[in-house]
Amino acid sequence: MPGLRAVVEGEAEARRRLITFRAGLYACLRRRGDALFELVEAVLTAHGPVGSLVELSEEKAFRRGHGALYDALACGDIDVQALAELLANSWQVVDDGPVKVAVDVSPWARPDAVTSDGLCHCYASCRCDGARKTIPGWPYSFAAGLEWGATSWTTLLDVARIGPDDDATIVTARQVRRVVGRLDAAGLLAGRPAPVFVFDSGYDLTRTSYLTSQDGLEVQILGRVRSDRVYYSDPSGRRPEGQPGRPRKHGERFELSNPATWPTPDEQLVAESPRYGTVKVTAWHGLHQKLTRQAGWTGFTRTMPVIPGTVIRIKVEHLPGNRAPQDLWLWHTAPAHTAFDLDLLWKTYLRRFDIEHTFRLIKAVLGWTCPQIRTPEQGERWTWLILAAHAQLRLARSLTRDLRRPWERSIPADQPMTPGRVRRGFRHLRRTIGTPARRPKPATAGPGRPKGTTRPPRTRYPVGKRKTTPTSKNNQRQPTPEVESTTSAK
Repeated sequence: MPGLRAVVEGEAEARRRLITFRAGLYACLRRRGDALFELVEAVLTAHGPVGSLVELSEEKAFRRGHGALYDALACGDIDVQALAELLANSWQVVDDGPVKVAVDVSPWARPDAVTSDGLCHCYASCRCDGARKTIPGWPYSFAAGLEWGATSWTTLLDVARIGPDDDATIVTARQVRRVVGRLDAAGLLAGRPAPVFVFDSGYDLTRTSYLTSQDGLEVQILGRVRSDRVYYSDPSGRRPEGQPGRPRKHGERFELSNPATWPTPDEQLVAESPRYGTVKVTAWHGLHQKLTRQAGWTGFTRTMPVIPGTVIRIKVEHLPGNRAPQDLWLWHTAPAHTAFDLDLLWKTYLRRFDIEHTFRLIKAVLGWTCPQIRTPEQGERWTWLILAAHAQLRLARSLTRDLRRPWERSIPADQPMTPGRVRRGFRHLRRTIGTPARRPKPATAGPGRPKGTTRPPRTRYPVGKRKTTPTSKNNQRQPTPEVESTTSAK
């Protein structure tokens, strides 16, 4: 029975890869490794969503006391570089196209943590007071590998906290460089077109493209732009004979909100979608923004660059829920030798929303934002543990049984189980794969805090961008070398 033999061999290979990943994860935990590893085990085997950090000490997989749990997060040490390489090596890209990576920011809300450093004003859809749209918290930028087709699975590859003094675009460019280096070292980019990094609205795509090109990265940048943006075509030739002035730098005006300024599209296609009906996609090549020395370009000392790209318009027939459809605008740039595939690009952007399922999973089920810890270093340590837990669920999705509840729908045999159902069966799988963590040593309780001693009051930190010393009449910040390039951070 060759079919049964292939299934058995596939399960054996998946089990081997999961055990290898767990051994590699344990090797990345350089201090308090046993407690940190069992903390990940408790997240994966807890009954129901993780509600608080101390509840994990009651799980059977965590064989230590609650004091060891907090001590592991406070004094533990993780080799982040080795763990990130382990995550990249665990990703199996099955399609033949370019590697697709989504980058997005998700906040860890800390509205009452007045003694926690590094808090920023993070966007929140509702503060329940009807006025404010931000909330104090730690914003984290995630990079997740995307799979082809409708799925709620992604591969979390990297995470970086954005501090009050950080430039979000520079943090993003550095993150792209790190992810590309790890994927290249893992052999996932060999023989493929330049990888596609997908962004949602709110990113400075032009500056991100410029910073990554300055670093010599061969990547494609694809992201959503607002519908009120204005682009310009490449100027055609020199000025008319006898007209003074230097050659024009910008050509005809292209307003996304004004169809009268749209020339004939360079490429277009029509596709049918069961979710959106008839989809019309059009593209105009060679369009760029008119950059000024504002915002992220404030301290730029060179001649303002011209970064051409492709503007893509997506028009659908209808939206789910009988919502009125609106035009979706994308901007794309790629290396000169990369073939332009319009059908691939608009479908790749739709796959970007898979990372929203991952955010919902790590927050509502794995408990990423539930610990009430004080320092940002502890938050980063906990975040990398959540990435390691999510990777184990992804590696175990073909090894666990579907413990379906009576009111849940059954999953077809040709589709993978959802992350929530894989986690439900992980506690049974864990019994058969063992654990590299050592048993706790018997010890007696410590003396505790001496009587009559108290801790001094904790320092309170402001929320948001820190004030800087003005250096000019316009009260502008001094430009940093990273504004022009991110190579100085190598």
